Amino acid sequence: MIKNLHTLTFTHHHFDVADIGKLHIPTDQLQLRLARVKENMRIDEIMLLSTCNRVEFYLVQNQALCSDFIEDFLSAVYPQFSSHELGFYTSRVLCFSKSEVARHAMRLASSIDSLIIGEREIITQVREAHELSRKIGLSGDTLRLLFRHTIETAKAVYTQTKISQKPVSVVSIAYQQLSKLEIPKNARVLAIGAGVTNTAMLRFLKKHGLSNFSIFNRTLANAEKLATELSGKAYQLNQLKSFTNGFDILVTCTGSNTSIVDLNLYTQLLQGDTSSKIIIDLALPGDVDSRIIQIQNTHLISIEVLQKISDNNLSERSHEIMHVEQIIETALEEYRNLAKMRAIEVAMRPVPEMVKNIRDTAFNEVFKADIHQLDAASVAILEKVVGYMEKKYMSMPMIMAKEIMFKS
Repeated sequence: MIKNLHTLTFTHHHFDVADIGKLHIPTDQLQLRLARVKENMRIDEIMLLSTCNRVEFYLVQNQALCSDFIEDFLSAVYPQFSSHELGFYTSRVLCFSKSEVARHAMRLASSIDSLIIGEREIITQVREAHELSRKIGLSGDTLRLLFRHTIETAKAVYTQTKISQKPVSVVSIAYQQLSKLEIPKNARVLAIGAGVTNTAMLRFLKKHGLSNFSIFNRTLANAEKLATELSGKAYQLNQLKSFTNGFDILVTCTGSNTSIVDLNLYTQLLQGDTSSKIIIDLALPGDVDSRIIQIQNTHLISIEVLQKISDNNLSERSHEIMHVEQIIETALEEYRNLAKMRAIEVAMRPVPEMVKNIRDTAFNEVFKADIHQLDAASVAILEKVVGYMEKKYMSMPMIMAKEIMFKS
């Protein structure tokens, strides 16, 4: 089983995200495109893992990976690619075969090969990718055994190590800092910007119970889209100076090169409120004028502080990698034994039918006349003896094969 495992890997290590994006296959096209390739290229099993920073093909086949095969495979999967594009991807692809496929899959699912070490989302992505390939008939027993053990190994990693315990995304760290301040669930959130970072931050706040959102953005449509998701209110950015509803938390992240919120605007937004306010400034450079922090009653959570915490947490996660690698090496040896056992089981599948055929031939042809001369009681005893021997002979080859395997 292991000897037929192969992987074609396109990741952030060797490709830009835009180049990886060209390899993504929509889910509704997956079955048709890969089933055709699987049949035409005589591949036994195939699975696609596709994330924001990687595309990987797991193959089960007798043919070894070589440049010609890889280019033919990519040409079949991506018929729209030019010869230049095929050459580009073929020359940079990272390939694994045999047990190295298992080691790679376990490192991947355990997040030590991820763009961000310790991010647990990858284990879900691996599991869902395998479940989909099995559901649409692309993968079978070999990949089932591989990914069942891979998922079990990743779960052990997350349980037995600290690889994922400290957050490294600025959004999760920002919320962690915010939660220490015991903010009430009815806190008024004023958000400036509806980009990726602010969207992630506001989703985090909604997930943890906050519900009062006012969102300002240069493009009103984007603010409206996010406001609909959060059950909040959307405004054009130029309406900020006339906003009179006040706020408790200011969340801002824009692409501006200068401060969006100066001292005058901030004072206007306060509407005379003197209570302490929280500012989460996720922009670089900052959206909030530094004088506001010096003069006003505020608690600042800045991107600079968040990034330092993120770097420290990432460093601590990196220290866990050696422990993770030890778990993976143990799991890899277990997988090799499981694969050997499974190969023996597959090889032994014909044995029961073979023994049954021998029995039927003995009773119905070779010893038919002799058996007819026996009385009913003798025939019954004979069938019991033969049945007993039949069961023993079916189990003995498996027992002997296991003993040989574990001695080798």
